[in-house]
Amino acid sequence: MATFALFTAHLLFSAASAQIAVRGETVWTMAGSPITNGVVLINNGKIERVGTAAQVPIPAGYRTINAKVVTPGLIDAHTVIGLNGYLNQPHDQMALDAGTSIQPELRATDAYNAEERLIQWVREFGVTTIHTGHQPSALVPGQTMIAKTWGKNVDEATIVPTAMVAVVLGNAANAGAGKSPGTRAKQAAMLRSELIKAQENIAKKEPPKDLRADIMMRVIKGDVRLLVTAHKDQDIMTALRIAKEFGLKIVLDGASEAQLVLDEIKASGFPVIIHPTMARAGGDTESLSMETAAKLKAAGIPVALQSGYEGYVPKTRVVLFEAAMAAANGLSRADALSLITIDAAKILGLDDRIGSIAPGKDADLAMYDGDPFEFVSHCTGTIINGKVVSEVVR
Repeated sequence: MATFALFTAHLLFSAASAQIAVRGETVWTMAGSPITNGVVLINNGKIERVGTAAQVPIPAGYRTINAKVVTPGLIDAHTVIGLNGYLNQPHDQMALDAGTSIQPELRATDAYNAEERLIQWVREFGVTTIHTGHQPSALVPGQTMIAKTWGKNVDEATIVPTAMVAVVLGNAANAGAGKSPGTRAKQAAMLRSELIKAQENIAKKEPPKDLRADIMMRVIKGDVRLLVTAHKDQDIMTALRIAKEFGLKIVLDGASEAQLVLDEIKASGFPVIIHPTMARAGGDTESLSMETAAKLKAAGIPVALQSGYEGYVPKTRVVLFEAAMAAANGLSRADALSLITIDAAKILGLDDRIGSIAPGKDADLAMYDGDPFEFVSHCTGTIINGKVVSEVVR
């Protein structure tokens, strides 16, 4: 029987060499065809060289790590981990302030716990980057951020402090108990009012100096995108309509009924971070499908996968499993992997740093003892910024 020894990420991080050679029977670079008998050289936190073993000799002094399959570090294109924690207790549920419906000034970085156990858990499946923030349970719940799944504090982990401003359209945005908004029409009206106010502030000689005004002006200027969670086709169309009215840059999120408005989404040019493949169907998500990702990909619409938001259990999904299920429902393995690597990186605007294995990019790798999409395979190691942050020796 195999002997298992799990080394803690902290010990590995401190002991890891700055010069590493990763050998893989198959290396999925996501920058071309997979490489058989490949080698990835890592130096000073970056990818130094990649190619076949015949093309890339391993220099003396490099630590060598072997794996059956090597992929770029996985990217979760939308989650709430780091703000919401695994205990599901008030003290670790920081992804929503229910005080009011519109709070774009709330910064995800101020609520992010870099040492949350859920971050460590997904890291051990090969997830190296997350786009996280306030949960989709209010009209404008707050901002999102992008972080590596390693770091002893938020400053060390963060890549992009303010990535997008989250907006929610549909039943999840209704305040309830007689409070506004109570209908879809009121949601759209309240959002438009905020955007009009931002337009007026930009036109002023001396714009107001407050957090809310500042971030909404950045949205109007196109410096910050809106992440619009909209599942029903009518809500997706409302998002596209408002984006056109104000000249906004948006990313559609969730989009359970995207298959009903594929032409309209494609014409808009906006990308989609699709719902978790295995999300629960019900309410606004009643029409979700395991085939939606494949339909978006086939239509030529930029798409990525997410773990999303879970109100209870499981506290977070793992995008590796969501991609595996998408691969069983219309996507090729290569396309499914692209949705949690290079395609996600492109949508997040970070494909120059992450998402593929290429010289000069961040040395973020995931290593497996078999096909990553097979249930019996395991992630045997994760490398972030050239450091081994988790490893299983068998």
